[in-house]
Amino acid sequence: MSNRDGLRERKKEATRQAISDVATELFVARGFDNVSVAEIAEAAEVSRMTVFNYFPRKEDLFFDREEESRQILKAAFAERPSGEAPLITLRRLVQRLADRAHPFAKFTDATAKFWRTVAESPALSARAREMRDELIDDLATVLAGAIKRPLADADARLAASMVVTAVTVAYAEGLREHKARRSAASTRETFLQIMERSLSGIAIMLKGTPYA
Repeated sequence: MSNRDGLRERKKEATRQAISDVATELFVARGFDNVSVAEIAEAAEVSRMTVFNYFPRKEDLFFDREEESRQILKAAFAERPSGEAPLITLRRLVQRLADRAHPFAKFTDATAKFWRTVAESPALSARAREMRDELIDDLATVLAGAIKRPLADADARLAASMVVTAVTVAYAEGLREHKARRSAASTRETFLQIMERSLSGIAIMLKGTPYA
């Protein structure tokens, strides 16, 4: 990639992030269903068409980290040591995200407001459910590919479904503890403990398969 191409990509990413930041601020303040794309475009000082060029659906403006989640997952398995069981790779990934206070494993007033906005919007709640199903598909594909199994492998789908459910429960408990004003360290530890128990249980269920 040339310097010119690199600069162009950085400008596009900066524009995308600016639009997303403006949209999220408006959504959290006023509610997702009470903000139009035209209002977002005006606040971000871009055209309505520009908004849709970066975000095909209004919901994509809110869930703007969906692609990042896919990339993080793929990178974790691309970097995994040869012969490492996939569930061990997931354990290390969860720990790393928590250690870095990544938004996917972070519990603050901002993240609590984010998910409250989702709960208050039927459109966002529906999209969140779709994303959960898509994440299960993505994870099953990555798990099967990691050990060169068929993409329709039943054990891979079982593992993916259980892991995503575990993350959902652990994250919800982390938010509950944050709401109860537990310390950041305590909330993080609760999240990690639930994930560890879950992954250990999944490993027992998948004993005898290459995933554990």
